[in-house]
Amino acid sequence: MADATIIDGKAFAAGLRARVAEGVKALKASHGVTPGLAVVLVGEDPASQVYVRSKERALVELGMNSFDHHRDADMTEAELLALIDGLNADPAVHGILVQLPLPRHIDSARVLARIAPEKDADGFHVVNAGLLSTGQPGAILPCTPLGSLLLIRDALGPNLRGKRAVVLGRSNIVGKPMAQLLLQSDCTVTIAHSGTADLPEECRRADILVAAVGRPEMVRGDWIKPGACVIDVGINRVAAAEPGKTRLVGDVAFAEAVKVAGSITPVPGGVGPMTIACLMLNTLTAACRAAGAPVPPEAVLGSGK
Repeated sequence: MADATIIDGKAFAAGLRARVAEGVKALKASHGVTPGLAVVLVGEDPASQVYVRSKERALVELGMNSFDHHRDADMTEAELLALIDGLNADPAVHGILVQLPLPRHIDSARVLARIAPEKDADGFHVVNAGLLSTGQPGAILPCTPLGSLLLIRDALGPNLRGKRAVVLGRSNIVGKPMAQLLLQSDCTVTIAHSGTADLPEECRRADILVAAVGRPEMVRGDWIKPGACVIDVGINRVAAAEPGKTRLVGDVAFAEAVKVAGSITPVPGGVGPMTIACLMLNTLTAACRAAGAPVPPEAVLGSGK
């Protein structure tokens, strides 16, 4: 059997960003509206600073407005909530993103719940989660699961009806919304986790396997059904062969899995680039809804019947 097709998330994300840029131009021309994302960063976490810079750079590249709110780590929770209230009320701001983690003295759940659901660019608000889980229109979809679904559709085709999907991981950020997206794509879905009996056998039943557990190379090659589509959401830093060096690996043992799967995402270069691209998509989607304009086709789910 030939090695799996490598799903090029970087190339797909570049194409999605180009389509978003065209959508931004069209919205400006038709409604005089420029999509705007407010990015709130509290503190000096180095990784968060890198993520925020990449998001802000992407906004500018795609012709959107970037509203940057960088605050010191001693900012109080009340001050942060007041900032969010102001952004909720600002018509130029269509999306709000609060970079996590927040300093320990701030309740992240309370902060995220304060964001207006229609401006929740990450798609984490309980209202958006509820709309997604009940199959109602209008949800802003979580970026990483949405990006994963777009890669699955690109690899297997738009019609996923009847596919057996296993989502390994049950987090609110990836696992649960990923399962809901696959359900609405007419897949038969199992959510597997640390309490699942005979986890390898459960994974071997999957036509589509999404690994999102945060454990380096946990999924071995013999866990995978021959020809399956494997989406590796994990980003884990482990020791490299060279002393003092590290390397990135996913939740799937890639060298083993690539010999069994039909298609597979690498780490890095798979799901990762899709997350920021989908954040840009969500910002455009929110702006289109606010203006009463058609939303991008990538943001529309199936019937859920």
